[in-house]
Amino acid sequence: MKSFIVIGLGRFGEATARKLTELGHEVLAVDRDEHNVQNITGVVTHAIIADATEERNLKALGVKNYDCAIVAIGADFGDSILVALGLKELGVQRIICKARDKQHKKILEKIGVDRVIIPELDAGIKLAIQAADLNLIDYLELGDAYGISEMYVPNSWLEKDIQEINIRQKYGCIVVAIKKAENEVVKAPGPEYAFVEDDIVVLLGENEDLNALTRLD
Repeated sequence: MKSFIVIGLGRFGEATARKLTELGHEVLAVDRDEHNVQNITGVVTHAIIADATEERNLKALGVKNYDCAIVAIGADFGDSILVALGLKELGVQRIICKARDKQHKKILEKIGVDRVIIPELDAGIKLAIQAADLNLIDYLELGDAYGISEMYVPNSWLEKDIQEINIRQKYGCIVVAIKKAENEVVKAPGPEYAFVEDDIVVLLGENEDLNALTRLD
């Protein structure tokens, strides 16, 4: 179990806090709006009304004791940056911020935020990739160059093993896991693993290589 502090309880922040709790993690949810805090009280571990733009309030919340802080303030450019700076000053281990646009993202990255997401843009990119590549189920961008793809096994791979297909050398990607039809997950499968119908393969690699793989028959 990990511990998270989620700051900003709009739709994105509330959904994030609820999901983290559902996954079994400790969650402190923070917002200066009493109504937003009331909506999630009793769902997360703790829910507190506080203005997180004030560094003294962040210190009082003990933010440095949490494994990760998620700043879900996207609408107010300035508040988001102030909170991120405060968290950095207080030595929070990992900071993830929501940004409203690319300029906002660039500033947050400049001040040392570990990961910045633009929910609307990221969702649009994922939808476009899924629509264009029929093999693709899901995609997670890990940066400008790398990502993780979850895709149906191409027909040309069926009944062949990982070594025979030569996935790493031929396609430049690593097989992270296989999801079976029976909801079984094979983690880090060995080179002798042979793909069967209905397998879903999870791959790590450069975005260009992953993109090419999703177009295989």
